[in-house]
Amino acid sequence: MTHPLRLGLAAATAALTAACSPLTLFSTFTPKDPATRADMGTAYGPLSRQRLDVYAPRKAEAAAPVAVFFYGGSWDSGRRQDYRWVGQALAAQGYLTVVPDYRIYPEVTYPSFLEDGAAAVRWARDHAKDLGGDPSRIVLVGHSAGAYNAVMLGFDTRYLRAQGVDPKSIRAVAGLSGPYDFIPIDGPITRRTFGGAADLAATQPGQYASRSSPAAFLATGDADRTVYPRNTRKLAAAIRAAGGQVEEKHYAGVDHAGSVLSLSVPFRNKAPILADLTAFLDGASR
Repeated sequence: MTHPLRLGLAAATAALTAACSPLTLFSTFTPKDPATRADMGTAYGPLSRQRLDVYAPRKAEAAAPVAVFFYGGSWDSGRRQDYRWVGQALAAQGYLTVVPDYRIYPEVTYPSFLEDGAAAVRWARDHAKDLGGDPSRIVLVGHSAGAYNAVMLGFDTRYLRAQGVDPKSIRAVAGLSGPYDFIPIDGPITRRTFGGAADLAATQPGQYASRSSPAAFLATGDADRTVYPRNTRKLAAAIRAAGGQVEEKHYAGVDHAGSVLSLSVPFRNKAPILADLTAFLDGASR
């Protein structure tokens, strides 16, 4: 007899890799951590996908560090409403959490989604204080394509500087199952998203690793066959070689979707990713 938890995990995994409606159902009906929905559907730019949601800790004795979470979806899909459980999970851990949408393919290709991400970080900096957050302590978190976005924004400082954001306000980056090393560009997703870049090497996060880069938490599952764990190993090695700070985690039996699903209440016992992630972010941001 198949264990019901395994059936639930399989259904949730399918939701993250198929149509958005099953993920919407998961987000709607899954139990969530206690948090305050502080700001919903707020514009950080003039375009339709430049909107964000904010989740706040229910009780905070001091200004909270700020987490900006970027969801995945191959840079061609995803919507912030389907990740309310992530926003509330991080808020319950003490983070004022911002979950932005960003423009996706075919509307845009690299680097427009990074420019949107930087604009969302600017909004978080500008409004954190009014929402109970500390704009000098920002962490960037992402899963899959969103992990790439988070790490690139932290490491390649051009995008934040263009928005008037001091890169030093980014205390840490955290990537779950991110694609960080994809040259030569030989897959359909990376070809359409990055193939038009004038300098392909400049699309790789490891090119920007340095001693001054934010501390990095890089996690993956050893069962991931969507974004292979070598991406995490290679980026972690590049950070170490550059003298930067990195914590590299590999979780047994966790697949691509499982690394982010483990942040949710129903699947938190699959792997201690939320505990490991927030312990690292706490050390870097507090």
